[in-house]
This record gives sequence, structure tokens and C-alpha cells, in this order.
Amino acid sequence: MRCVEIFLVSMSFLLCCITFPFSLCVCLKIVAEYERAVIFRLGKLRSGEARGPGLFFILPCVDEYVNVDLRTNHFDVPAQEGLTKDSVTIWVDAVVYYKVVKPLLAVTAVVNYSTSTSLLAMTTLRNIIGTKSLAEVLADRDSIAQKIAVILDKATGPWGVKVERVEITDVRLPQQLQKAMAAEAEATREAKAKIIAAEGELKASKALKQAADVIVESPTALQLRYLQTLTNIASERASTIVFPIPIEMLKAFIKR
Repeated sequence: MRCVEIFLVSMSFLLCCITFPFSLCVCLKIVAEYERAVIFRLGKLRSGEARGPGLFFILPCVDEYVNVDLRTNHFDVPAQEGLTKDSVTIWVDAVVYYKVVKPLLAVTAVVNYSTSTSLLAMTTLRNIIGTKSLAEVLADRDSIAQKIAVILDKATGPWGVKVERVEITDVRLPQQLQKAMAAEAEATREAKAKIIAAEGELKASKALKQAADVIVESPTALQLRYLQTLTNIASERASTIVFPIPIEMLKAFIKR
């Protein structure tokens, strides 16, 4: 078989020489800066690194090549239904960013690295949801996404794929659970508002008691407060002014 391979390569090279320079249209290939070409000769991977960027040479009929894109790519992880640690059913969406760092492994070690990484991300996401409670999923999205990225990167390393980032885009809850959580949050806010109002009333009553003690010690302070109140009413340009009269002034008229 080795002799057959040498014969076929020699015939291909001879064909290129006979048809030169027209054979250059078939033999010369170009790959962009962000691509690499993995070349196979008679089905065997050629030695060395992947070709590119720029020009590279192949022999017709015996060589074939596969272009691999090295740019960062992404895919959306469909909504995965999972059961949390505290037995709550949720749906989680995510997006994964990855790129190929070893073109030779990406072509020879896995059939389709993009599809394989996507399926692995779905499984990993469901597994991580099962180890977290609902509160942890809602509060610690960043840590969960980072953990998923570490697991995916370790699993896709033998495929020549580097998982750069994972982001959890949405966490959806059942409708009944949303209503229950909204009612709980509203009740908590109302309870806090009542506590704050009660604390305000307590502080106001203490301040009024202190003011009353001061007025009792100094009767003149009551008259000054009375005049200040009339001044405030007059500054508002009200059409009606309430003018209080002490009861002692009316007692003489009542007796008469």
C-alpha cells in the first residue's frame, strides 16, 4: 500500500507539471487570517500544523482540506426544564461563547464540534440546576454560569475547543409560583412600612411629650407658639383664619 500511495502522489505531481500553469488554479488555495486549513493526503492527516493564513499548495485528486474558523462563535442554549434542589420546576436559557484553538483536534477528534458542544452545554445546564436551590439560581447567576463554563471548557479541551464565556439569559418560573412570590414580597413590604410608620409615631410622641414639658415649665412659650401658628397661616394667603379664644374670656359672658 505504501508503494501505491507513492505512485498516486507521483502521478498527481506529474499531472500538475504537465498542465502547468493551468494547474495552479487547482493546486493553490487561500485561507483568510481567521482560518486554518487541515490537509488530508489519501485520507491521512499531513504532518505539521494546519496551513494558513495565506497561500498553500495541494495536489489534485490525492489531497483534500477542511477549513476551520478560529473566530469566537456562539450558540443559544434552548430553555432547559429542570428541577431545583428544593423541588421547584424552572426553565433556564443560556448562551455560550467558544472558539477553536487547535484546528487539527477540532477536525479529527470529533465529528461536529459545534453540535457536540451545544448538546454538552444543555446537559451540563440541567445537571447544575439540579444541585442548586431556587434562591441560589435567582441570586447567583454569575457563579452558576462560571461553573458551567469551567465544566464545558474541561470537557471540550480534547476537541480543541475553548469555552470562553457562559451567560444565563433568563430564568422562568411557573405562573402560580410567580404570583405566590409577588404576594410574599408585597406582604413583606407592607410589614416593613407599618414598622417604619410605628417607629415614626413613637419618635413623634416622644418629641411632643418633650415639647409639652417645656411649655408647662414656661407659659410664655405657649403664647409664642400660638403667634407663630397664626403667622404660618397668614403666610399661606388663606381666605379663612381660625382665631382661637381662651375659654376663660367667655366665662364672664356665660355667667351674665
